[in-house]
Amino acid sequence: MRKALVLPTKYVQGEDELNNLGYFVSSFGKNALLIGKSEDIERVRTKLDQTAEKFGVELFEGGFNGEATRNEVKRLQSVLKERPADCVVGLGGGKALDTAKVVADSEGLEVVIAPTIAAQDAPTSHSAVLYTEEHNFDDYYYCKKSPGVVLADTTVIAQAPTRFLLAGMGDAMSTYFEARATHNSYSQVNASLPMGTREGYTPSAVGTYAALNLAKLCFKNLLEDGLKAKLSADTNLVTESLNKIVETNILLSGLGFESGGLAAAHAIYNGMTALPGTHDYLHGEQVAFTTLIQLVLEDAAKEEINTVLHFYDSVGLPMTLEDIGVNEITYDQALEVAQKACIPEESIHSMPFPITEDQVANAIIVADQVGEEYKKNGQL
Repeated sequence: MRKALVLPTKYVQGEDELNNLGYFVSSFGKNALLIGKSEDIERVRTKLDQTAEKFGVELFEGGFNGEATRNEVKRLQSVLKERPADCVVGLGGGKALDTAKVVADSEGLEVVIAPTIAAQDAPTSHSAVLYTEEHNFDDYYYCKKSPGVVLADTTVIAQAPTRFLLAGMGDAMSTYFEARATHNSYSQVNASLPMGTREGYTPSAVGTYAALNLAKLCFKNLLEDGLKAKLSADTNLVTESLNKIVETNILLSGLGFESGGLAAAHAIYNGMTALPGTHDYLHGEQVAFTTLIQLVLEDAAKEEINTVLHFYDSVGLPMTLEDIGVNEITYDQALEVAQKACIPEESIHSMPFPITEDQVANAIIVADQVGEEYKKNGQL
């Protein structure tokens, strides 16, 4: 049985770590295309200017329009053609980081990933998610290799709104349950892609025990330190609990999902983008709820569901459809989500049993009722 594990070349996390960005850029050359929203760049402008001067590099800004679309990738590719760079730096949230990965990969450049929030597990992975101009899921993109450097400045992350850290916890909560399902079904993991495009190479590979245990550690850390990290973020202070959850959200969840596997939760999230009400909610906020849907779908033990819901309640993560902007849902709407989630290419087929669209639609509606029941009675 073939197994695969992929990792970024270097992961560095610490207070004021962005001050070392210029050092990592200098290891690739003298200048870098900086991809990020203007407001994210301005938030760390002083650090960017100081690190560029200290290490003798130039960070020229390509901007970012806020959505990881094919058109935005093309625009930034044209920027590179007009002004060549030695590497690409992605700065900000997940969509800016994913866009930077795609641009760098398509141009054969190294990428430095510098998240300013810990809202999702995208930074460490060699995959990216593309969306349409209407903010709906479009497709996955798999880079030829993982990021060269992932640099997490905990001082910057602590100063961001707490909502982002919580969204990262919601994304990380799915990691163990999806890796467990993928492990039990012996399904292919993202770590084996995209090398299958090369003649003679078989891409299919399952996850390693290392990745499964990293995913388990995600769950353990969230239960032990999630609430304490939220309180740290509320006061914009770096504590060891915040350090642990930043590492959980970015590194452990990133390695856990990519080499441990995705299953129903993320596939249903992709389907949920068809519901307009969800567009105002972050990826991790929605994944928190779609993780509950997966647990209903697989008939998880009541004690396990209560543990998850208790954690959501303690930190303020969504546990009903209303919590992610869907005030009511018809069966037909649930079925539309299920149809998108169940296309042949989706990760939902990594569940260790056959999946039908009706099963998924039913689980969406029942999971909403499970969340409502917990809100009324404090348990399922």
